[in-house]
Amino acid sequence: MTDQSFRLKWLSRPAFRLARKAMPGLSATEREAIEAGDVWWDGDLFTGNPDWDKLLAVPPASLSADEEAFLAGPVQTLCGMLDDWRITWTDRDLPEEAWDFLKRHRFFGMIIPKEHGGLGFSAYAHSEVVRTISTRSVAAAVATMVPNSLGPGELLLRFGTKEQQDYWLPRLADGREIPCFGLTSPEAGSDAASMTDTGIVCRGEHEGREVLGIRLNWHKRYITLGPVATVLGLAFKLRDPERLLGQEEEIGITVALVRTNTPGVEIGRRHIPCFQMFQNGPNEGRDVFIPLDDVIGGRERVGQGWRMLMSALAAGRGISLPSLSAAGAAFAAHTCGAYARVREQFHIPIGKFEGVQEKLAAIAGTAYQLDAARRLTCAGLDQGHHPAVVSGIMKLQATERMRTALNDAMDIHGGKAVIDGPLNYLGNFYRAIPVGITVEGANILTRCLIVFGQGSIRSHPFILKELLALADADETRGLAAFDDVFWKHVGHTTKTFFRAWGRSWSGGLLSPAPNAGAATRFYRQLGRYAAGFALAADFAFLTMGGALKRRELISARFGDILSELFLLSAALKRWQDEGRKPDDLPLLHYCMTQGFRTIEARFAEIFANLPNRPAAWLLKLIVQPFGARALGPSDALVAQCATILLAPSPARDRLTPGLYHGREGDGLALLDRAFALVTQTQAIHDRLRRDNRPDWRTAHAAGALSDAEARLMEETENAIAAAIAVDSFAPEELSPHGRAPTHDQTQDADETLPSHAVGGVISDPSLTFH
Repeated sequence: MTDQSFRLKWLSRPAFRLARKAMPGLSATEREAIEAGDVWWDGDLFTGNPDWDKLLAVPPASLSADEEAFLAGPVQTLCGMLDDWRITWTDRDLPEEAWDFLKRHRFFGMIIPKEHGGLGFSAYAHSEVVRTISTRSVAAAVATMVPNSLGPGELLLRFGTKEQQDYWLPRLADGREIPCFGLTSPEAGSDAASMTDTGIVCRGEHEGREVLGIRLNWHKRYITLGPVATVLGLAFKLRDPERLLGQEEEIGITVALVRTNTPGVEIGRRHIPCFQMFQNGPNEGRDVFIPLDDVIGGRERVGQGWRMLMSALAAGRGISLPSLSAAGAAFAAHTCGAYARVREQFHIPIGKFEGVQEKLAAIAGTAYQLDAARRLTCAGLDQGHHPAVVSGIMKLQATERMRTALNDAMDIHGGKAVIDGPLNYLGNFYRAIPVGITVEGANILTRCLIVFGQGSIRSHPFILKELLALADADETRGLAAFDDVFWKHVGHTTKTFFRAWGRSWSGGLLSPAPNAGAATRFYRQLGRYAAGFALAADFAFLTMGGALKRRELISARFGDILSELFLLSAALKRWQDEGRKPDDLPLLHYCMTQGFRTIEARFAEIFANLPNRPAAWLLKLIVQPFGARALGPSDALVAQCATILLAPSPARDRLTPGLYHGREGDGLALLDRAFALVTQTQAIHDRLRRDNRPDWRTAHAAGALSDAEARLMEETENAIAAAIAVDSFAPEELSPHGRAPTHDQTQDADETLPSHAVGGVISDPSLTFH
């Protein structure tokens, strides 16, 4: 008997049979979701020994000349058309001129190639467009992002027949057709496989002749652009009771295009998602007949809908909401830094208080990290990857961190952000937070089941291969495949054990790292944590088997570590790509120390909760022998990061690029003007303080200030008053049957405000709440 035969009979076969009992089988929908997309940098992290040279060799995301021109031209023009207050409280929709502009300039066709009439933009350009518009109007950003994300356009590009592409893509690109996509139904939210929307293969009449087709019945809700859509991408379960297509009766989830003017379609009513006025609503279909040719991809694609959706989502989920979230964090950094500089209490800017600095530093770190991760993800997408796990991480972490950043921004602004009105530049963004948290995979589900639950299978170098071998109906073939991959896995785990041991006990000194100057130590620590993560994950698989799938909190903690490893990798790459700017090092340092604290806390929680206690004790000894010791950012580091936001500088500009700064008289424009003047007059303030002259007027009267300096100080004082002003309304304006508005701002110096702000921004008396 050869050594291999001995191993197969006496070692691999018992392990194979034991694993078959312990490991759960993959359902069809789980397998399709796991196999969607591909593995990228997440795969390196799962090895426990990431190749940093491979990461740093990824070309940075960049824009073409056409893309830069589009951002500088049509995007800026569109933002100038938008008044978010009016969109939200008066019109309840984008202005008609904005809809026309979006169509005319092909905003809905960013992902559609030029040969089909679209813009053919890169993922990074798509992201930059969404990011800029988001800083002006969430409603407009959502209207722009949805046709370019999961929907008919993406699905037709990847799976449509040539005839479908030639007909639909030019019409989608130029706005003749407005698309929406119907997936969620009352019975099926996160569990899309439980949808009750049905299609029955049958014969029916279409355009005056009998054809083979599908009779549909559905009820969908939460469908963005639904109320104004002309074509609906519809997901449903297809059945073929007469077996007109073949031998199968239960064909499965299928995706088709339904013209919204088809008899039986009920569409047009609207939801109001957290008072965000993007078009969103329910739709239903009763006995709607469509020809079989309207299935995306034609007859050959029936039953492949779930795989198609997961594959498309692997890309789109990594762009749209992460771009909006990165915009929210950068916008918070820009506005909070400026407001904390111009707003004084106890005769000093509030940005000088350590409690405020703690929030400012957190916002600055979030803005740096999210944009780093957004750029890295876009770079991967533009290289042709469709990293499903990375996209899930980005959607989850970007929206969660946006929520924290905007909460902190509200704290810093206080009443300025609480009181609603045209001057409030934060309130509507803040109200939109739950939308991002909920859509494209609710964050609770994504954290507990997707990031590690699917990532551990998809991104691990061996787990998916082992599961496929275990699921093979041919036991002999399955055992042979299992024998090959199982012993590779054993070898991998053995190496990881000693790698994690050495790196953890040396404090990361034994971790390989590129020569990255001041950041080299961060690479070493990430290598240490990656090895510990890979070892702990293998121990969890070994000791828990299929039970790991049901221990959602343990899975969530592993997912948090994987997320931090990816986000911190992105921050390191950003610092490298931008030329290792010393002024940006505090931001990188903040991200690292904050992330290390999270990673160590999650390790400690995993070790405290693993059911197999001996395994947990051994892991703790190897990975975390001295417990969780990372403390997070120091007070000095917090002050450094906060200071970056409090004064104009190249570092501040790099942190907050691509924002739309508003039109003259907008709340944001008033804040920017006050910030510029306050920083411009700082030298005068410092001189007066040294001379013990706290009042500039007295100093001017005494000849200590020139007339020009006094005028500048008065201009600054008035600009500050305008920047910190809040809105107020006559009681009848807020009545459902009120008179014409007499809107005003609450402040002491009304004469410093722009004329439009006093005269009444709300010119429509229909400010109603019914």
